[in-house]
Amino acid sequence: MHIERFYLKCLSHASYIIFDEESKEAAIVDPQRDTVQYEDFLKEKGLVLKYVLETHLHADFVSGHNELAQKYGATVVFGEKAGYKRPHFAAKHQDKLYLGKSVEITVLSTPGHTPESVCYAVRDLSKPNEPISLFTGDTLFAGDVGRPDLLGAKMPAEVLANMLYDSVQFLKTLPDETKVYPAHGAGSACGKSLADVEFTTIGREKLTNYAFKPMTREEFIQAVTIDQPEAPKYFSEDAAINREGAKTLEEVLAHVRAMSPEEVEQAMNAGAVVIDSRSPDDFALGSIQGAINIWSNGQMANWVGTLVPKSAPLIMLTDEGYELEAAMRCARIGYDNVIGYLNGGIAAWQQSGRPIIQRQRLTPKEAFEKLKNGALLLDVRKPSERKAKFIEGSHFITLSHLEEQAHTLPKDKLIIVHCAGGYRSATAVSLLNKHGLLNVTDIIGGIDAWQKDNLPVVVKQAEVCAS
Repeated sequence: MHIERFYLKCLSHASYIIFDEESKEAAIVDPQRDTVQYEDFLKEKGLVLKYVLETHLHADFVSGHNELAQKYGATVVFGEKAGYKRPHFAAKHQDKLYLGKSVEITVLSTPGHTPESVCYAVRDLSKPNEPISLFTGDTLFAGDVGRPDLLGAKMPAEVLANMLYDSVQFLKTLPDETKVYPAHGAGSACGKSLADVEFTTIGREKLTNYAFKPMTREEFIQAVTIDQPEAPKYFSEDAAINREGAKTLEEVLAHVRAMSPEEVEQAMNAGAVVIDSRSPDDFALGSIQGAINIWSNGQMANWVGTLVPKSAPLIMLTDEGYELEAAMRCARIGYDNVIGYLNGGIAAWQQSGRPIIQRQRLTPKEAFEKLKNGALLLDVRKPSERKAKFIEGSHFITLSHLEEQAHTLPKDKLIIVHCAGGYRSATAVSLLNKHGLLNVTDIIGGIDAWQKDNLPVVVKQAEVCAS
């Protein structure tokens, strides 16, 4: 038996191919929407795709299960409570599937993150002394468990947390050497304290995972429901797409076309949103008034899904040659509404005689001097980041709520935005520009660079227990 891991950094998403080396039969676990990397691997190894194993209806990305089933005739497998609308195998607890004669896959019902969540326990029958490989999806991560609060009014977090408690107790009964392969690592909004590892073990989680510590059911429910990060708005919509089965990427990208500056301007006037996926430095050198800067070298899709309404047609402003990649990044989370891209990029916009907006980004020391002269410092990080450390006197609006609170900011003074490292601050500047606040800039390198320059920061002191 062989396991191959595929990691999509921009969504902190791990998927896997399991295959039997003798029969060449394979299964893919929790695939991302763009499937070319799986197709290449299957072809390279001469594999036959038998199953697409889904641990649950994913909320944070659109799955490629429908496309893979269409291309290979593979059987899609969900837990029996998923309600998947297309042909599939609705797996019950302890159902068994096989790859060849040697690879046994046992379905384990582990509700809690969602009602239909399952894990897949995989063993090589030809090597009985090897540990079980457990594909846990969003039920169990390294250092965390799946958040139980994503269904909202459909099912209260406390009800799902109660289910999750039982699932965790069950997983704790598995051998300590069981290898755990989760669907996400650090940076995912599917939990609050995920670690970045290729795999963990049940034994390691017993030692390090807060949710595996001895506690009552009531204590567990409280522990897993408090301090969860804010979920992006698109999460509930993606789960519905995955239940129906998404369009193929080929269908989606076929509608993305090159657009002239005039066509882009007309579309913007009609409500289209321009996403400038270039770096913050390139954005500062010149962009379109009203464009939102969400750099592709980061969690671009997640921020598109957080900040941009799904109803709006999208137009991409990218580096040359990156146009379709940017559209695909949006499609990964179900934003199939990219209508085109600015042909020729920002240079074409300028050559057409249309105005651009420019600004000078500031070093921490330059920002420090301007703050002495009355500039307003705006922190757009997450509440948990601000709780750990902040710059005294700074104003706080987390980026996900900036647009709705932009009207509260002054128009008569310079606004200097900062985040942790300079990615989100550039996005914040573009949002404020979009709302008519033009005397805005940001700090290169964010609060991390500010600290490195030995400028003052208020750091929360670690709590010390009296002996």
